[in-house]
Amino acid sequence: MTIVEATNYFAKDGHGPAVLQQRRSATAIRCALGLDPGEIFVLREGNGPDVRWECRFPSRKAYEADLAARAGSEAFAEARRTMHTLLERFERHIYEIDDGR
Repeated sequence: MTIVEATNYFAKDGHGPAVLQQRRSATAIRCALGLDPGEIFVLREGNGPDVRWECRFPSRKAYEADLAARAGSEAFAEARRTMHTLLERFERHIYEIDDGR
């Protein structure tokens, strides 16, 4: 069962570039922790979050291990705190890929 974590970042007015840079910084921290960097998406057309990040995990156990690594990192906690100063709204969604075909 593949798990997908998707986070949506809605920037305060004028803060879109800072939100992207902060997401890149959080991704660098993930890499330093030995975690999958995931993918960063930047809105170019339409409505939606200014920045979106997604990462796939091969199992619930792998996802929970990733969560634990983030929770144990003061650098990641600080990146998260900084990010929230730049945002109007934040969303996190956890999906399971439907392979029922």
